[in-house]
Amino acid sequence: MLAQRMLARSAPRMALRAQRATPLRASRTTRNYSSESPKEFAGAEDNEFNRERARIAEHAYESGEFWRKLTLYVAVPCLIVATVNAKLRWDAHWEHVAHDTPKEDKPEYAYQNIRTKNYFWGDGDKTLFWNDKVNYHKKDE
Repeated sequence: MLAQRMLARSAPRMALRAQRATPLRASRTTRNYSSESPKEFAGAEDNEFNRERARIAEHAYESGEFWRKLTLYVAVPCLIVATVNAKLRWDAHWEHVAHDTPKEDKPEYAYQNIRTKNYFWGDGDKTLFWNDKVNYHKKDE
């Protein structure tokens, strides 16, 4: 008797839980049962408002297709070309830097590497954004 009562009480909750488990996407899909295209209106549906809405929907579809094609066929190739150009320039720059005068021979000017007190990290001389490949500091001068 107790098991039957528990089953009777839990059945509505189980049904509600099963309804919640169904995906929302399945309930939102629309099915057209009519064989005519949705752009053609007949009877009471054929009015200026519905024709205008259909024109707006067609324009929105065409605009979306335009931007999709523009993105795929113009923007993506431009990004690829710009990436190749940047890589070539990057390599040419570092090739030029390799032939430049060594850092030890470069003069240190009065406005470079001004230190009023040491930094509390590392050796106290290098800033947080210090790059050993390009930055230099001559402490002995």
